Amino acid sequence: MRRDFLRTLFSRMLATYLTVALGLVVLVGVTVVALFQSQIRFEMEAELSRELAAIAEACGGGQESETDGAQAEETLSLIARQCGGLIQTYGADGSFSTYYEDAKWEAVARQSATGAAQEALFHVDGHEPALDYFGDDLSFPTISQSALVYEDGVAAMAVLLHLDYSISRRTLSATWMEILLVLFVAVLFSVIAVYYTTSRMIRPFSEINDIVQRYSKGDFNIRIPIKGTDEATQLARSFNNMADQLQDLEATRRDFVSNVSHELRSPLTSMRGFLEAMQDGTIARNEYDKYIDIVLSETRRMTSMVNDLLDLARIESGRTALKLEIFDINELIRRTLITFEARIYDQKMEVEVKFAQEQYFVEADSAQISQVLRNIIDNAIKYSPAGGRLRIATYALRREVYVSIQDSGQGIPEEDVPHVFERFYKVEKAHTPTKQGGTGLGLSIVKRIIDQHGQTITLKSTRGKGSNFTFTLKRAPSPNKRQPAMDGGAKYGI
Repeated sequence: MRRDFLRTLFSRMLATYLTVALGLVVLVGVTVVALFQSQIRFEMEAELSRELAAIAEACGGGQESETDGAQAEETLSLIARQCGGLIQTYGADGSFSTYYEDAKWEAVARQSATGAAQEALFHVDGHEPALDYFGDDLSFPTISQSALVYEDGVAAMAVLLHLDYSISRRTLSATWMEILLVLFVAVLFSVIAVYYTTSRMIRPFSEINDIVQRYSKGDFNIRIPIKGTDEATQLARSFNNMADQLQDLEATRRDFVSNVSHELRSPLTSMRGFLEAMQDGTIARNEYDKYIDIVLSETRRMTSMVNDLLDLARIESGRTALKLEIFDINELIRRTLITFEARIYDQKMEVEVKFAQEQYFVEADSAQISQVLRNIIDNAIKYSPAGGRLRIATYALRREVYVSIQDSGQGIPEEDVPHVFERFYKVEKAHTPTKQGGTGLGLSIVKRIIDQHGQTITLKSTRGKGSNFTFTLKRAPSPNKRQPAMDGGAKYGI
């Protein structure tokens, strides 16, 4: 998988960078050669123009010339020798002359001039020069240009000048080779640079891929090194955060399985022992009722735990959608207290209910908030001594309604307070010897429900004085325009 990943990503990035680099190098090379070729052509045309001007002056140049024929021929021979080219003159009367020094021009000089002379005579002065004017019949390329010499406004002579273009071509070829060499070196360095850069860009992704493979096997202890601030670093940081969450989830899962196994195994072992003792006669028949009550109690406790686990699983999975409605939280508290009336009476507990306002309307899931109230009140009754006190209060601040439930139990040790909302966490030291412990899931369910509503729940506890749970709910508009305030000392007995 790693090789496929690297092959795909690396090859694509490398091909892209190389294509761009090679394209730029070739474009620069072609541009340089074209400019150099144009410069050579321009320089040769300029030389042709200069030499033609000197030739025209030697032949008369359109003015009355005192130069005799012998001197003109000597001048033309000198110009031909200096420029290393071939000079052909064509008179209007049909006369023809050639001037050159290098023997390579002999083949040109022997050519018939009729067609060339006629063409030259019908062209204007300084027309576009022609490359390889006699190139078809020569072993070397030439560049040629024609000009007319006028006398009294009449074209009296046509002049053709031929220069050897092979030297310029050799120069251009050498330049091409130099440019190709430079291009080769540039391409080589581009390949090396692109390969190195691409490798460095790919390396973090390779490391991430290796570590993700270890994550897939359940090893969440390793972390990706954080270097720099680029996109790869941001991706590495995201993977590390994911690993932290996965590690926490894995630890939670293991603890969950361990706790569930313990919570189920212990009562099942006890129940099995009692039943086997009753079966083999270890327990006398007159004691059956006692142990049957214990077995039934454990059965009910396991049933409660299983139900709590199902509720917690539904809440955490998001399968339980909130059914928001507007209701009076004070009335819901009154109805919930009625369900605990018998237990409150047995405990001889004093119940104090203080509502800052007769009605407080909130927007929430009434069924889930009812479960929150039942779980907290159940704990308050369970872990409070006989004759204890239960105080419930509601008040509003800005857009939230606060519900406070306070008991007078043994309280929770300070070191245990941060953990009371965790699954299966039990504060055994806070339990009275006569009380049966719960499943350790009630407060965890409470926390998940409040979190699902986007609200908060807090716990304040003092050893020997009791605990106070306070949670918030979203305040909703009241159906009544005016809510009468109640006396802060009002009490409701159950």
